[in-house]
Amino acid sequence: MTTDREIKLTLPALPEYVDLVRLTLYGIASKLKFSFEEIEDMKVAVSEACNNAVLHAYGEAGGRLEVTFATKEDELVITVRDYGSSFTVEENKEAPVEQGKAIEDIRSGGLGLYLMQALMDRVDVVQDGGTAVTLAKKRQTTEEAV
Repeated sequence: MTTDREIKLTLPALPEYVDLVRLTLYGIASKLKFSFEEIEDMKVAVSEACNNAVLHAYGEAGGRLEVTFATKEDELVITVRDYGSSFTVEENKEAPVEQGKAIEDIRSGGLGLYLMQALMDRVDVVQDGGTAVTLAKKRQTTEEAV
């Protein structure tokens, strides 16, 4: 995809830096006139992607995350990349939650990819010496744009 603009953050893969990603996303998405609801959905999805990398990619050794925000017309594409241990997408691909299942019965961390897919228009996962999660959201044309 050819982008009009691209912003890249490189930051430590530590929980306290996820808020910086969310704040950057808010600023970019606001300038692009995404609605409040769209921005909130993207913040949840990007937080899931970042938290997965922070919790699972490096362990205690630490590492770095690269988060890229690319804009094109009415779409924002966010890529969260780590260079740590990969997981197998098929083994970890969550199915929709069964009807009637209590929230306590859902295993912790078991909804990440499902949640990202529910909130974004497109989610791609590439594993090549690390993991890159790409999240795309098209802006809806509404009157309640921020």
